[in-house]
Amino acid sequence: KSAARMALRSLKGAFSQQIHELVDELITLRMLVEATLDFPEEDIDFLAEAKVDERLTALQERLARVLAQAEQGAILREGMNVVLVGAPNVGKSSLLNALAGDDIAIVTDIAGTTRDTVREQITLDGVPVHIIDTAGLRETDDVVEQIGIERSRKAVSEADVALILIDPREGVNAKTQAILNSLPAGLKKIEIHNKADLTGEPVAVRSDGLAQTGADTVISLSAKTGAGLDLLKHALLQEVGWQGESESLFLARSRHLNALHEAEAELENAALCNNNQIELFAEHLRLAQNACSEITGEFTADDLLGVIFSRFCIGK
Repeated sequence: KSAARMALRSLKGAFSQQIHELVDELITLRMLVEATLDFPEEDIDFLAEAKVDERLTALQERLARVLAQAEQGAILREGMNVVLVGAPNVGKSSLLNALAGDDIAIVTDIAGTTRDTVREQITLDGVPVHIIDTAGLRETDDVVEQIGIERSRKAVSEADVALILIDPREGVNAKTQAILNSLPAGLKKIEIHNKADLTGEPVAVRSDGLAQTGADTVISLSAKTGAGLDLLKHALLQEVGWQGESESLFLARSRHLNALHEAEAELENAALCNNNQIELFAEHLRLAQNACSEITGEFTADDLLGVIFSRFCIGK
């Protein structure tokens, strides 16, 4: 329902309208700068008179708001990919079953029971969450298990968040450390201490820097009893920056997000220019608009000249 409402807003042109308004402000700013560069004989100090610095700051703030709305919409549209990793027989399948609310993965005390990736989708606060239980990442001579482990490595490379399960009684053993060494740099991690019902560890969330795996957050829970699962679900939404459903979200595509991020970077570069770098300032504004043009369509140098002549009495 959330995605459907967001799609309807996008179809009605809410996202397009916001981008066009953003581009209009950018064109005005470019016009002021380019007019100063192209017609210095007019002796009109457009930059000071028009408070260009203030306009740029306002433009950056507007772009940041649009980008935030689009990024939240992307989370709701595409969801998040979560992988369960850890040494064999540490409780990954039990946690998957607990999150899914069904026995979709076989659970035994035999290491290597999960011989392939097992996927399940749940919904948290309207956000689709794709959970993948990986085959225990370990060295094995079993050909079938080797194939499952290779698929697990691929799933990890595409994940947004990794839930790293460890047995707090053992800590990070050699097998777990080998898995940690294989994870992509920058992958968001949550350390899970499962089997709290057996270890006596209190069900809780810790962000005190005491994680053994380098994760920012440690959660003690019991997949068997369900204690602590709500804490984990909340932490997952926090990890991807979900701020809750809003009527202002847009169903932006990945290429739209990339274009907005590029425009944001160029405006940041423009803000770093000083009064003696007007040409460079103008170039960063041009590149920012080029990025936005990937969403709205082309806007040429001739178009900009037309705007300058239409809004200012130059050469008369």
